[in-house]
Amino acid sequence: MVRANGAVSLRELARVVQTSEVTVRRDVRALEAEGLLDRRHGGAVLPGGFTRESGFPQKSHLATAEKTAIADVAAALVDEGEAIVVGAGTTTQEFARRLARVPGLTVVTNSLLVAQALAHANRVEVVMTGGTLRGSDYGLVGSGAEQSLQGLRVGRAFLSGAGLTAERGLSTSNMLCASVDRALVQAAAEVVVLADHTKLGTDTMFQTVPTDLITHLVTDEPPADGERAAAELQALADRGVQINVARLAGADAVAAGRPREQHPVPGPRRHQPPLRAERPQPPSQPPSVTGADPAAPRLADVRRR
Repeated sequence: MVRANGAVSLRELARVVQTSEVTVRRDVRALEAEGLLDRRHGGAVLPGGFTRESGFPQKSHLATAEKTAIADVAAALVDEGEAIVVGAGTTTQEFARRLARVPGLTVVTNSLLVAQALAHANRVEVVMTGGTLRGSDYGLVGSGAEQSLQGLRVGRAFLSGAGLTAERGLSTSNMLCASVDRALVQAAAEVVVLADHTKLGTDTMFQTVPTDLITHLVTDEPPADGERAAAELQALADRGVQINVARLAGADAVAAGRPREQHPVPGPRRHQPPLRAERPQPPSQPPSVTGADPAAPRLADVRRR
């Protein structure tokens, strides 16, 4: 399956071979030791290190439930009448599908998939960049795309990528994609990263957004054995990234071995205006954590509640 698709999730492997994820995880470790594949959070890919890039068909089947939950939370951050830029990717495609109901919205994008998702949204204006089409992710890249973003200014950029670490920030394995993503970042006052837990702690070849430029991260709760992903989340929060952990639907949460309810986990705030979409949390949610007070609850404490 990994050879055919380039990547596969542990959940999908367990379903196909009709066994538990624990057994699949043990077998994947053995295959990695033999050099036959590389493990990733929640899945496995063909070996290739920093330069390995899966195509759209492979990416679209990875962490689908997590991407759906992330898209729901991210769409709630968008206000009526706002102007935003949205990068290419399967997570941003899912996010775009939820923007059709936001009236007066202007979306600038280099992604054909994002534009297609909004093609019939009468209340949303879609602006496409120029550029050369990449068939692997249906994104427009190159000097045409970058030049069309010059002089543009919007409130926020919504981006995804191949990896996210506290040390380097968001990264991707393709140089052309990285250049366009940097241009999207330059056009926005704030950057919101959409990344499921399989991206946390993963570093790829080309940096797109340094950590100190990431305003907000929308992600899902790492699985129970995802210590490295949880540690990366805490490190990002310590660096000042505002974190919102999405909630998986009941059946998906049980299948992934995670609690059904997730909570926002904001990190220390920077000296800048807050996101307009930081609305008051319901009473059942814990209060936002501001500052780097050592006595403040850490991510591991929030996950145990």
